[in-house]
Amino acid sequence: MQRFSRITGTGSYLPPARLSNADMVARLAGQGIETSDDWIVERTGIRARHFAAAGVNSSDLAAEACRRALEAARLKPEDIDLIIVATSTPDMVFPSTACILQNKLGANGCPAFDVQAVCSGFVYALSVADAMIQNASASKALVVGAEVFSRILDFKDRTTCVLFGDGAGAVVLEASDRPGILATDLHADGRYVDILCTPGHVAEGGVLGDPLLKMDGQAVFKLAVGVLEESARAVLAKAGRQEAEIDWLIPHQANIRIMQSTAKKLKLPMEKVMVTVDQHGNTSAASIPLALDAGVRAGKIKPGDLLMLEGVGGGFTWGAVLLNF
Repeated sequence: MQRFSRITGTGSYLPPARLSNADMVARLAGQGIETSDDWIVERTGIRARHFAAAGVNSSDLAAEACRRALEAARLKPEDIDLIIVATSTPDMVFPSTACILQNKLGANGCPAFDVQAVCSGFVYALSVADAMIQNASASKALVVGAEVFSRILDFKDRTTCVLFGDGAGAVVLEASDRPGILATDLHADGRYVDILCTPGHVAEGGVLGDPLLKMDGQAVFKLAVGVLEESARAVLAKAGRQEAEIDWLIPHQANIRIMQSTAKKLKLPMEKVMVTVDQHGNTSAASIPLALDAGVRAGKIKPGDLLMLEGVGGGFTWGAVLLNF
């Protein structure tokens, strides 16, 4: 009998501190940098974001999201036999955030590792977990996206610091005899490393290079719109499905204009696009599972719905997953 994987529970967590655009405008004004709510909303669709408090790490946010996902799946931490965390803002250089998370949950003993594909990280992690479940290396996996991007923002650069936020989202992925994940499609092109990166690193007791996020917004936008369409069409073709069958498009929540362009290319109305970027900002690897959980808990996403998840990120990485929820 063929073995498949299905999402059986979702969870998410946002740190309590919510910063509206007005809060960001005031913060930047204190440094002599001008921006406005209108400027931010017009270019990005973002109205607010959440920042983690000092001392709160990606694993802390991930643990809360995982507990909620486990509760939804009616499982205990000790039932889990695989943990994959997608993050670009790990707690430490090593060990992995997944190992730190594993201990916080009390799920010790199973494989636990991080995936680093920036904003595409959750799609990558979900694809890896699906493959491991299909080949019987695991049966019940926690797949998590968790970020504290506020730690790597340059608050002297209004074009980037207003875009990002912190948060975590998680899913429980379980083995099933019914198809859940139908197809995946992953890509990367290292020629575009420089258009979105944080080029610092730790050496000899200090930070070498620049530890703050750098982005060429126009280059990212141009590349993102094209590759998202290609990846979406690829997973549809692999699964033998059509655009019109998609119930919900759940894209990486980077920029409302990218999301609108992708929906238009796939001939999907915006009513079929899960949008949380206005309240969460860009939470990188956490954005897709955050949006998924928001849709599930609002009663919008229902069992049997056909979902398209897709993301693009630094690397340059991109990918999509098509699944029956």
